[in-house]
Amino acid sequence: MMTTLKVGDTAPSFSLPDAEGRTVSLSDYAGRRVIVYFYPAALTPGCTTQAVDFSADKDDLSAAGYDVVGISPDSPEKLARFAQKEGLSVVLLSDASKETLLAYGAFGTKKLYGKEIEGVIRSTFVVDVDADGVGTVAVAQYNVRAKGHVAKLRRDLGV
Repeated sequence: MMTTLKVGDTAPSFSLPDAEGRTVSLSDYAGRRVIVYFYPAALTPGCTTQAVDFSADKDDLSAAGYDVVGISPDSPEKLARFAQKEGLSVVLLSDASKETLLAYGAFGTKKLYGKEIEGVIRSTFVVDVDADGVGTVAVAQYNVRAKGHVAKLRRDLGV
């Protein structure tokens, strides 16, 4: 049975390597709001669109109190190539084990071109992280579209 998080749920904690191999944890964002988005694969068209859009809007989101973290099953080395090639400024994390993807319900059966496959379900969460580093889900969106997603999220958040 696949996990589906809802508003008010405790956000699963994570500690994952970034593109430079440094460990980043949800608790690192204590006292902040974090947009955690899950995407299938670096260096692919839809994922590039989404990452470029988040990077372009990073300053506005940050000014409104939001940090942005993207998570995929890609290796830190691939994430580094992705960030460099596309000039990305958001934090990209590697979840090769898919443990965090599964905990957020962002990995499972999905439809792709009419076929059911196992894979990353493009999902976005806004997590309110308290002073102790514990997160609460404020927004949970599954099966989001890459194109236009960041603009819609900004509208939903009033940013």
